[in-house]
Amino acid sequence: MKLADNKATLSFSNGAPSIEFPVYSGTVGPDVVDIRKLYGQTGMFTYDPGFLSTAACESAITYIDGDKGELLYRGYPIEQLATNCDFMETCYLLLYGSLPDQAAKTQFSDLVTNHTMVHDQMHNFVRGFRRDAHPMAILTGLVGAMSAFYHDSTDIHNPEHRKISAIRLIAKMPTLVAMAYKYNVGQPYMFPRNSLSYAGNLLHMMFANPCEDYVVNPVIEKALDRIFILHADHEQNASTSTVRLCGSSGTNPFAAIAAGVACLWGPAHGGANEACLKMLEEIQAMGGVEKIGDFITQVKDKNSGIKLMGFGHRVYKNYDPRAKLMQESCKEVLHALGLENDPLFKLAMALEKIALEDDYFVQRKLYPNVDFYSGIVQRAIGIPTSMFTAIFALARTVGWIAQLDEMIGDPDYKIGRPRQLFTGAAQRDVVAIDKR
Repeated sequence: MKLADNKATLSFSNGAPSIEFPVYSGTVGPDVVDIRKLYGQTGMFTYDPGFLSTAACESAITYIDGDKGELLYRGYPIEQLATNCDFMETCYLLLYGSLPDQAAKTQFSDLVTNHTMVHDQMHNFVRGFRRDAHPMAILTGLVGAMSAFYHDSTDIHNPEHRKISAIRLIAKMPTLVAMAYKYNVGQPYMFPRNSLSYAGNLLHMMFANPCEDYVVNPVIEKALDRIFILHADHEQNASTSTVRLCGSSGTNPFAAIAAGVACLWGPAHGGANEACLKMLEEIQAMGGVEKIGDFITQVKDKNSGIKLMGFGHRVYKNYDPRAKLMQESCKEVLHALGLENDPLFKLAMALEKIALEDDYFVQRKLYPNVDFYSGIVQRAIGIPTSMFTAIFALARTVGWIAQLDEMIGDPDYKIGRPRQLFTGAAQRDVVAIDKR
C-alpha cells in the first residue's frame, strides 16, 4: 500500500484537540484510514459491528468490486479463469501469485495427486461418528484431526511446514469429503486414483463402488471443476477471516483450516446454496411456475418471514459474475444428463426472470448469486444437499491456505484482538449469599 495524498482528521465536539491519521491507497478499491494509533492517542475505540467498514488486513490475493460485479483472483477476472483454466491452475495462481506454464502445472498437479491418500487410521476415526452425522460435522473433525496424523508439518511459522500442509490439505480434502459421504450412505470407501483429474477423482471416490467400473462423465467433471474455481476464494469473508484470526494465534495450519470449515457450515455462509435449493423445492411443491407470483408476494410481505434465497449478496450490488458462469454449467450438465426439462431448473429460470424485472428487487439490487444455480448443478450430478457445504469447503481450502500464508508473511501481522463497547454492569461488590 502507499500513502495517499490526503489525511483524515478526527475532530471532537467537546473541544478536545483534533487528530490526524494517515490514509493509504491500494491498487484498486477504497482508500483506508490507518487508525492503529487511535486508542493510544485518544483512549477510544472504533465501533463497527460485522466489520462492514473495517479493513483488517492488507492482501494481494482477491479483489471484489461489488458495484461492478467484478471478482479478480490475483488480478485475473473470474470469467477468464473459469473459461480458460482448470482448478489446479487456479490453485497454483492463488498460492504463488502467477499462472503456471505447462511444466509448472504438471509438477504441481503431480505433487497434489501423489498426496491424495490419507493415513489409514483416519478410517477408524470416521467410524467413531454416527452414521447419520452431518457431513460437515465429520469434515470439521477430520480436518482438525490431520494435525494428529501429520504432526510433522504443524509449525505455522515454518515456511516449509506451511508448504507441505498446503499440499496435503488441497490433495486430501476430496478424499475426506468422499469418506464422509460414503460413511453416511453405508458404502465402502473408494481409494483415489492417480490417473484421474482433481474433480474426476472426487466423482470416482463418491459414486464408484467395488462391484463395477465407474466412468467419469467429462461434462460433469468440467462443471464440478468450475464449481471449485468459482468458490476458491472470495476475499475477507467470514470463514476466511476466521482462518486468519485462528492462525494469528500461531496454531497449526490444520486447526486454522478446521476453524474455517466450522465457520463455513453456518447457513448464512456456506449453507446458502442448500437453502436456495430447498426454497425451489418448496415453490415446486406449492404448484411450480404458476405459483411464483404468490411466492413473490409473500417475499415482499415483511411479516411473512419468507426470504428469496439465492438473490442478493453482502458484497455484490450487481449481478454476481459467478452466477452467469454457473448458469452456463447448469445448462450443460442438464443437457448432458437429459434433464433439460428439469422442473426445478425451469422454475429457477422463471423466478430469475421475474425477480430481475420486478421493481421491488431491482431497486434493492437483489441479483442472482452463485448459490442460485450451484445447488441445481450438484443435485443433477447426484450430490445430496447435505454435502453441498462440504463441496464448498473443499473448493475454498486453497483460498484459506493462501490467505493464511499471506498473513504469516506480513510483517505487520499480530494476534487478532477485537475490542468492544462494554454496556454491562460497572464494578460491584459480592454480597454474602444469606443477604442477597
